[in-house]
Amino acid sequence: MLSKLRSFGVSGIDGYMVTVETHISGGLPAFDIVGLGDNAVKESRERVRSAIKNNNFTYPSSRITVNLAPADIRKSGAVFDVPIMLGILECTDSVPKISENYAFAGELSLDGYVRGINGALSMALCAKENGTTHLFLPAENANEASVVTGINVYGISHISQIVDFLKGSCQLSPHIYQPDTVAESFLDFKDVKGQEEAKRALEIAASGLHNICLSGPPGSGKSMLAKRVPSIMPPMTLTESIETTKVHSMAGLLRQNSGLVTQRPFRSPHHSVSTAALTGGGPWAKPGEISLAHNGVLFLDELPEFHRDALEALRAPLEDNRVVVARANQTHIYPSNIMLVGAMNPCPCGYLGDDFHQCTCNANQLDRYRSKLSGPLMDRIDIFVNVASVKYEELAGDDCEAESSEDILKRVLAARSMQAERFKGMDISSNASIPPALVKELCRTTKGAQNILEKAFKSMGLSARSYDKILKVARTIADLEQSPLIEEMHMLEAVQYRNFDRKF
Repeated sequence: MLSKLRSFGVSGIDGYMVTVETHISGGLPAFDIVGLGDNAVKESRERVRSAIKNNNFTYPSSRITVNLAPADIRKSGAVFDVPIMLGILECTDSVPKISENYAFAGELSLDGYVRGINGALSMALCAKENGTTHLFLPAENANEASVVTGINVYGISHISQIVDFLKGSCQLSPHIYQPDTVAESFLDFKDVKGQEEAKRALEIAASGLHNICLSGPPGSGKSMLAKRVPSIMPPMTLTESIETTKVHSMAGLLRQNSGLVTQRPFRSPHHSVSTAALTGGGPWAKPGEISLAHNGVLFLDELPEFHRDALEALRAPLEDNRVVVARANQTHIYPSNIMLVGAMNPCPCGYLGDDFHQCTCNANQLDRYRSKLSGPLMDRIDIFVNVASVKYEELAGDDCEAESSEDILKRVLAARSMQAERFKGMDISSNASIPPALVKELCRTTKGAQNILEKAFKSMGLSARSYDKILKVARTIADLEQSPLIEEMHMLEAVQYRNFDRKF
């Protein structure tokens, strides 16, 4: 007696097909699960046995062997409970022969109820690619998976629903996707008094998806500014929503019955975060904060207070827009196309260069503080802006209201529209993503702008990476002005955002 059913596993954020083979043979009663499963997979034996008996099905007093193929890929989690139970029921003729166009995934409780799983969207996409027409998932994951068109997704609350459906004694209707109506309200830039230079820099960063660092004394509004960045970022495309939802689904961060993630993530980990929590990894190779911020903003407040090894681990993901977590048996790849926003004090006491307070740090303290941030890491930040203390007149003045996020977003969208036209037919999403081979072609300058860049390169001792980043930032500034060429004023503004090259 042999049964073969389709199910799915997830590696990184991508699903892969798993064939659940169930064989019942003679011999002493036993229940073995093979196929490189972890402890959660092996514990399926007890959940499946209890669910079968508690629902009055026949549990065979024979040798049961379950193979999860392919056997060379490590399986994890309890997603195979449902197909394992159905495989046993098919072998004992408790249900008719199950079609090869059906696929199943879900965790069982001891009484047969089906619990939610992680990675349902990735499984649905894999099901479509492999020709599956009917996908049975836990009810709380059905809305997430039903965004995939071309397959029928059924939400199951109890194993008896699948059994009755297979027997033909009841009908199940495919789940119809319901968009998530719970919208998060963003903080608005109109609440920020003064800081026009910092707002301008953040507008440029959002327009080109450039990494930015804000430096200034305590209380100058760095965190306040950073938390409002999502309000001026363009709406997510469908492709971006699917990618982000896959990451959040794997991390188990989606609400029950939620749909696609439609608002750009904003992640702000504490500075005590470990390297694995920030970049991804750990015992289960889960996505880290940089991947959870994919297509959104990763805000690192008090940047020099983060562990040195955690910050250094960001260098490759910031450059490659992905995180590679290597393990003995397999490698997981998580996306990390983010806008990094860092905030820091200029010195340990925080008041270096402040007009209202005296800095108390000596040269040795200042050197130790700055040494926490390596040159190669800071070289990956496109824009560095000083945030000065807000004056009393700016805080107390009621003459005019600060510009709203809605007004800033209009200019950002216009700049992004210009970029979309420029990158048509290319796998480039923003100016910050322009590959080095295309920088010269896509960032064309006037003769005067090129002369300014040449002088800055020689006088500031810039690296080749800094040269590219200045051109990309200048290209974004020109886009905000709807200019086809990078002109002198665009280049001058871009160069002054690299003033940290003199410090690190």
